[in-house]
Amino acid sequence: MSSASTNAVFSQQLDSLVAEVGQFQARSAYDDCSDVMSEQKAVEIATRAYAAIERVSGKSSAYSRQAEEIQQESNVCEQLKVIRVTGVLSSLSADIKAGHLKSLVELIHGEVFADFIEMAQYLLESGYKDPAAVVAGSALEGHLRQIAKNCGVTISTTTAKGSEPKKADQLNADLVKAGAYSVLDQKSVTAWLDLRNKAAHGRYTEYQKEQVALLIDGVRNFVVRYSA
Repeated sequence: MSSASTNAVFSQQLDSLVAEVGQFQARSAYDDCSDVMSEQKAVEIATRAYAAIERVSGKSSAYSRQAEEIQQESNVCEQLKVIRVTGVLSSLSADIKAGHLKSLVELIHGEVFADFIEMAQYLLESGYKDPAAVVAGSALEGHLRQIAKNCGVTISTTTAKGSEPKKADQLNADLVKAGAYSVLDQKSVTAWLDLRNKAAHGRYTEYQKEQVALLIDGVRNFVVRYSA
């Protein structure tokens, strides 16, 4: 699915929730809809709204922070919280349609990648260099596939068994041919993938903790320079 298609789907999800709340507002004589919306129903809608905002914009976005503030408000009825969070939904949807969020896929991918790199760093600092190498290398491979999607490079190949995902090394070569990054970067990626493969296949004595630290730092820097 393209970024434009993904954004359209997300915007539709947000608008659907706004419209649902709007139906209650149209029938209510009060600003908080307390005469037509039960507290249980308000909690249900609010939960779906918070989840949608986080799913669409990420945990650390301004939209999620605003929604969290609303959720934590004291001395405010659940119905009124729903009305307030609807404003966040509307703002997020409007920004998507206006193109202010270029690619929600990129935002989500970035957050997921950061989580994996943090995990790899934590494992390394805790004395687990081998799983740290596997996690960091897997995060790198996932990022390569995302770059390929953005560049129009196929991420699968046809074999006698049918369609299968390309090997990371092949994907690395194809991305260089497509001009996604330089040959120098290709060599670095090859070395990082090799270290990951050694860790994944139990060849633990063939690399040191310091090399895993360089792997994590290198992959982190690579992703900053070639975002996806």
